[in-house]
Amino acid sequence: MNDTSTAAYRLLSLTALSGECSPDILSRLGIGPSYGEKLVTKLKDEGLLKTHYKDRLRGYRLACGGKKLLLAQNPERFSFYLSGNTETNHPRSGYPRRLRLQQASHIYAMLLNAGITFFRDEKPLIFREEPQAGESVRMPLPIFYHSREVKELGTEAVKIGNSRIMGILFAPGCIYALFHTGTAPIKWEYQTELRVKTFLSHHISRGILSRGSIEPCYHPDTPIRLLFIGSGMDTALKLMESTGGFQKSYFCLDSSFDYFHYVPDDAAGETTLRLLCSPALQKALRSLLLSDLQPPCPDYGLEHDAVSEGMPVLLAFDFDMLRLSRFRTALSFHGLAGNLVCFDFQKPVLQQYFGDAAAIETIDLYKFERRFLH
Repeated sequence: MNDTSTAAYRLLSLTALSGECSPDILSRLGIGPSYGEKLVTKLKDEGLLKTHYKDRLRGYRLACGGKKLLLAQNPERFSFYLSGNTETNHPRSGYPRRLRLQQASHIYAMLLNAGITFFRDEKPLIFREEPQAGESVRMPLPIFYHSREVKELGTEAVKIGNSRIMGILFAPGCIYALFHTGTAPIKWEYQTELRVKTFLSHHISRGILSRGSIEPCYHPDTPIRLLFIGSGMDTALKLMESTGGFQKSYFCLDSSFDYFHYVPDDAAGETTLRLLCSPALQKALRSLLLSDLQPPCPDYGLEHDAVSEGMPVLLAFDFDMLRLSRFRTALSFHGLAGNLVCFDFQKPVLQQYFGDAAAIETIDLYKFERRFLH
């Protein structure tokens, strides 16, 4: 398999990085059901892939032949995942562990389709190798590091060892702590996840992410944002309405982070992810949307981006759940009606969440992609 651009190679690669690949990834890689079935059968027959089925959860794992092939072709990219007694090299059979590995495969597919760097041979290993004095490392932003890679820091990473974080996404001007919540609110412990933010803040100020260590550099006041990836937009509503469940052990909107973005685990989410990783794209879209609106009115006493026909307007295309929650609460408190501007795929959930409190105008996702991304 000399051609690394094939669907087969992409499938084997994501299986190697995640440890167990979700069958749903085939469609995300542009592989149709009929061809996907033939491809998986062929890879199995060649001793490169195998199916693991337990607890009604099906997944793909690398067979010995697949590991040998990838390691022979690109050891720099795959040895971290396919060597030793690691979770990706010897996946466990417990359902929660397997589900987390499959969620990682979903994240890698999203990153791949969004054009975000994540392969180890294409990025600096900043959590393992400290630059020499006076030397800086160039970061090809946006760039993603899995939580296992962060733990290469050793004892220092123990502070965030119990976090549910899947990895860290470095973007121009901000840093995202990335989580996959599946179809329901994720298990959540406030103090544990707060340590993730503290950990990143420390390294921005005086650690491996501080000025002089990497280029482009992050300033001490760089926003650290939480980014949830979940199954469809309905999960976003569950997150925003969650009160923490029994014994408050599940997610609810809190103050651990200042921003709580949500993107669905699908093609629309990939487009939103590209937007969140591009300050220039966000600025261009904001300018376009605000061009026909009036400036914010300080007399309203609530956070908003513009005014339209006397109503406060919130630009909601980045789907910051904390900001949306504050806006809804403020509208209710002040007895006002508001206006939201979002992508068309986000509208149904926002209609349910705001009810009659806000009118909603939409951005056609297809037209946005055609205008800004092609």
